[in-house]
Amino acid sequence: MELNTPRLRLGALRPADAEAFFGYRADPQVSRFQGWRPASVTEAADFIERQAGASLDMPDSWFQRAIRLREGEELIGDLGIHLPADVEGSVEFGISIAPAHQGSGYACEAVRAVFELVFGQLGRHRIHASVDPRNLASMAMLRALGMRQEAHHRESLWLHGEWVDDAVFALLASEWRAVQSAR
Repeated sequence: MELNTPRLRLGALRPADAEAFFGYRADPQVSRFQGWRPASVTEAADFIERQAGASLDMPDSWFQRAIRLREGEELIGDLGIHLPADVEGSVEFGISIAPAHQGSGYACEAVRAVFELVFGQLGRHRIHASVDPRNLASMAMLRALGMRQEAHHRESLWLHGEWVDDAVFALLASEWRAVQSAR
C-alpha cells in the first residue's frame, strides 16, 4: 500500500532507511514520546526487515509506513497503523516526524491520507491515537484534524523509567465526513 499526498509519499520502509530511521527515532526530542525506540542501527534495520512482510490484511498487528518527501524521496518520518482483529474495532495510529521536518505540516498531511484510507477504502468506523499530554504539538495537530480528546489517564503508562499520562483522541467516520464537507 502506498499513499500519495501533494508533498509526501507513504510507503514501505527500505533497508537503506535504517540509519535515518534510527537517527530520528533515537533522538531524545522524538523518543521521549514513543513507546519504542531502537537501541542501534542494527535494531532499526531488524525492525524494517520484519515490516517487509507486514500488510493491512494482517489484523491485530502494527503496519508501519515510511513518510518520504515526494521530491528526493528523503525519509522524514514514519506512521504506524494498528487494525484490530474485529472489523468493528477502533483503528489506532501513531506518527513520528524527524525534528528537522517538524512544524511544516507534514504530520497533518500524512494523517489526513491515513484518515482517507481508514474511512474510505477500509470502511472503518473509528480511529484513535494515544499521546503524551506533554507533547503539545501533537495534541494541537490532532485537534486541528478534527479529533476530539476522549480521555486523559493520569500516570497510566510506565515509559522510559517514569509514570506518564496518556491522552486519547478519537474521530468517527461521520465526523471526518463532516469535517471534509466543511472544508
